[in-house]
Amino acid sequence: MRVVFLGTPAAAVPSLRALHATGHDVALVITQPDRPAGRSAALRPTPVKEAAVELGLAVEQPRRVRDQAFLDLVSGPAPDLLVVVAYGRILPVSVLEAVPGGAVNVHFSLLPKYRGAAPVQWALVNREPVTGVTTMRITEGLDEGPILLQSAVAIERGEHAPTLTGRLAVLGAGLLLRTLEGLSAGTVNDVAQDPADASYAPLLRVSDGFADFRRTARELEGRIRGLDPWPGVWAWRQGRRIRLVEGEARDPEAYTDTPPEEGVVLGLEDGAVLVSCGYGSLLAVRTLQLEGRRPVSAREAWSGRQIAPGDRLEGPPIATA
Repeated sequence: MRVVFLGTPAAAVPSLRALHATGHDVALVITQPDRPAGRSAALRPTPVKEAAVELGLAVEQPRRVRDQAFLDLVSGPAPDLLVVVAYGRILPVSVLEAVPGGAVNVHFSLLPKYRGAAPVQWALVNREPVTGVTTMRITEGLDEGPILLQSAVAIERGEHAPTLTGRLAVLGAGLLLRTLEGLSAGTVNDVAQDPADASYAPLLRVSDGFADFRRTARELEGRIRGLDPWPGVWAWRQGRRIRLVEGEARDPEAYTDTPPEEGVVLGLEDGAVLVSCGYGSLLAVRTLQLEGRRPVSAREAWSGRQIAPGDRLEGPPIATA
């Protein structure tokens, strides 16, 4: 099958490689422009561009998707269909209608759950036991198109977003190949989504990572896992920002009668800093990162007095005029 592939991050690379390895004619790869990165702000190519160059595929990096130039770029190679994996832009209807087979998207959730930009992250934040990958046809509505195939996977205990994304990317590559084979053979049919079951996974914001210790420890654990690496989960200790890098909810048996004030550091136990959370729950933080420093184990932070018993961890300081 002749395709134009649109994708940007590392999660899209397994699908691109799978298409190339199985003999599909990838006529063109479209990815987002190079972005400044690091302290030097040097331009860095997207992971998809790096993979495409390695595979010897033609690559374009348009800045706009809603003009005639983009429409000509997509339709020029006369593809059978578009394959979209985390491209990062919403394609206009004119583009979808310019290709005979339309556009097939690999989406990292079990639609209609978690439509939107950050499905992996919000599934972890919400402590879902299961997630998966969906191939779907792209329509005008956000992730509302008909489902083609789905594959589910259990979320592992303590799993963070980068690891889960990597697993789903590999799963999605295989599902994409099965989808294209089924479309060619006429054995894959469109299945409409039930909007009553829809939920949304909006783009992440910095404020999503502000630690609120009125939440339960399980809620905060979900955020630590889901918001890694960005925006991370941050608290403030004595006016300085500190990131909670790794942690899990701990059984609060010892404190159920008189739970301590929320956000208080209670001590170091089994290599973890215990912090009081909502409803008497305890968060065992195993890795911390003081702003501007490297991540360290809880024991190392304790020994270096980066955190101490009785400390109060709080949300962001309130700006004063």
